Amino acid sequence: MEDSKKKLYPFKFIPIAEKVSWGGNVLVNNYNKKFFEPGLDGLDVALTAEDTVGESWEVADMGFRDSLVDNGWLGGNSISDLMETYMERVVGDNVFEYYGRQFPLLIKVLDVSGETPLMVSPDDEVAEQRYDALGKVKFWYIEDAEPGSKVYMGFKKDVSAQEFYERCHRGNIEELMNVIYPKKGDSFLITPGLVHGAADGLVIAEVAEASDLDFKLFNWGKPTENDSVEELSIDAAFDFIILSKYDESLFNKGRLWPHEEEHTHEEHEHHHHEVKIAEKLVQCPQFTVTKINLTDPLHIYSEKFNSFLIYLCLEGEVSIQVSSEKENGEKFMDNYVISAGETSLVPNDVTDFFLVPRDRNTILLESMIEKREDTDPYINPNAQPYLPGEEEDFDDKADDDHCDDDHCDGHHHHHD
Repeated sequence: MEDSKKKLYPFKFIPIAEKVSWGGNVLVNNYNKKFFEPGLDGLDVALTAEDTVGESWEVADMGFRDSLVDNGWLGGNSISDLMETYMERVVGDNVFEYYGRQFPLLIKVLDVSGETPLMVSPDDEVAEQRYDALGKVKFWYIEDAEPGSKVYMGFKKDVSAQEFYERCHRGNIEELMNVIYPKKGDSFLITPGLVHGAADGLVIAEVAEASDLDFKLFNWGKPTENDSVEELSIDAAFDFIILSKYDESLFNKGRLWPHEEEHTHEEHEHHHHEVKIAEKLVQCPQFTVTKINLTDPLHIYSEKFNSFLIYLCLEGEVSIQVSSEKENGEKFMDNYVISAGETSLVPNDVTDFFLVPRDRNTILLESMIEKREDTDPYINPNAQPYLPGEEEDFDDKADDDHCDDDHCDGHHHHHD
């Protein structure tokens, strides 16, 4: 790691391929993804269209799988290296206070050619209690959809635990599932406990909490690949599966979420008042995702957000321009270009920058974390350690701390 006082810059990462039976070749053929894996002789081997790549891990700080920086003077360092050295300079004070040294989001692009397993994830509380990990809220944005492609989101009616369990074992679970035939531009908020999957020709941008807790419930009669300790049986997830009818408000048919006002990015200087420059697709404690139709340069005052910003380029090409200064004091603009299918992490250290389109049809997904006001006793930095025999005193102190208004200052960082 080089000079820790040097200003950080927008990072691009080397994408990591996840080869699965339900994957395809769209990411290699259409998105020009360049994936490598270790060969038998120790040298990296490039993956081709013959390899079935189901997931491109764009930004990951998972321990067993960490993204490596692909540009600039920090090239070759992992995102966990960045977090260890630069901490809040990467994510912002508020995010660092809540999440610590783990980068809190996991960004993927999925190529669903076959059928993914039906999956479910726990919430933060269950994940912390049982697995000492974050839970998993996900967001799916449909980048492309072939005719007849589908997503499974919850159940089409209320079901009993017994019926769900029996149908998983008999193999006729699809009759219970709520099937949606999505179009390009549709999006889904996947809450903890929601059974979900996808099939038959989709490219999906996924924003999620940095967690590997995807419990595979049913794999259409096929064995699951790359099983880990988190990929457990249906019995382990049974008590947090949502068995009620699917909540349609979680499905966004290319419009704003219900009861959400238009997200105009007033911090972004723009000249098109008649065109919807940006729309907030989802806002929850775990992340905020905004779709930006970039027609003219936007000036982003990121210091107002006190968060990192991640940009996934859906279409076109964009230059992230950051003002820099030479040793002689001369100022100039550094350019960091991302094309369709590429991702960039703009750290909190970059306090303002410009998004400049390099193509007339440039569309971005912007992800960030706004200040979280909720407290969790398992990750509360104010919690006091205690020794055996002192539990009662600690519980009394914890109750006092939990009600302490000083822990939450009531100040939200958001797009005004």
